[in-house]
Formats: sequence, structure tokens, C-alpha cells
Amino acid sequence: MSSFLDFQYNLSKRKFLRKPTRMFSRQESGLLPVYQLDNEEIKRVFDKFDSNKDGKISKEEYTVILKALEKESTSREVDKIFEVADLDRDGFIDFKEFLVVQNKGGGVKKMDVQSAFRTFDSDGDGKISAEEVHELLRRLGEKCTLSDCRKMVSAVDANGDGVIDMDEFMTMMTRNMKLC
Repeated sequence: MSSFLDFQYNLSKRKFLRKPTRMFSRQESGLLPVYQLDNEEIKRVFDKFDSNKDGKISKEEYTVILKALEKESTSREVDKIFEVADLDRDGFIDFKEFLVVQNKGGGVKKMDVQSAFRTFDSDGDGKISAEEVHELLRRLGEKCTLSDCRKMVSAVDANGDGVIDMDEFMTMMTRNMKLC
């Protein structure tokens, strides 16, 4: 089920357009902070999965997103996800079911955001460049120019070094979430 959480961050390029105002620096006393997404954000993620806009996610649509994110998954793994998420057993995940799965997960943990960061950071250098954003969005079928991606990175780049580091990414991704 954690793969649903991973996608939330990878799919919402709208978050790139918000300028961060603080760095993520919450003290952690043994327990990792947990954030809860709002329903609007979850709906935007759901809509990315639902490529044919019929109000439900098929196994094929789910698999396409996995491939675009270069997360290889066997049909057995996809079947397991649908076994948990497809509550009415119709072979699809509708928004209500998607929402239930999100809420069951207990929120988004710091390690989920770190995993999403690694998805964007394709060269593994600990920074996300405009080129990396452009490539991932292209694979997801987004129509976005490299110039647009540079603007997105610039909007998040609090220290002005031209790339997004983990702290900037964490701030951007958790900005509109409430701490549980």
C-alpha cells in the first residue's frame, strides 16, 4: 500500500509552484512525523491514475503509472494492492475506495517523502534538477517544457543554488499537510 503514498508526491506538480517559507526541521523523538493530505490533494492524485477519466482506476491504469515512475511491479503485486483497495470487488478502485486506503495508511511519513525524492533524483546526487523534473513529468505524460520545469524548481529553491535539496523538497511536500 505504501506505493500509493509514493505516487502522491510524484504526481502533483502543482506543488512545485509554491514558494517554501520554512525548512522542515521538526524535532523527532523516536517517532517520525506523520502528515495527513487533504482530500483535494488526494483527488488530484486519483485523477492522475484515472487516465481515461471514468471515475475509477483499473489495474492497467495503475500499472502504467508504475512504469512511468520506473517502479517495476509484478501483476501479483498489483493484484495484492487491488485486493486491499477494491472494497466492492468490482475490479476497479473508485475515489471513495482510494480515499479509504489513504486514510488507513495513517498518513504520510517522512520516509515516504524521501522515497518520492529519490524518484525525482534520477542520478542519485541528492539534488533534483529541472532536467530531472522535466524527464519524470514527460514520462507521466505531462506537457511541460524544460523552461516551465526551471520555473518550478526556482519556486521551490529556497537557497538559490538552482536545484531542490531534500529539505526544500520536504518543505514543499508537507506545506499544506497537517501534522498528525
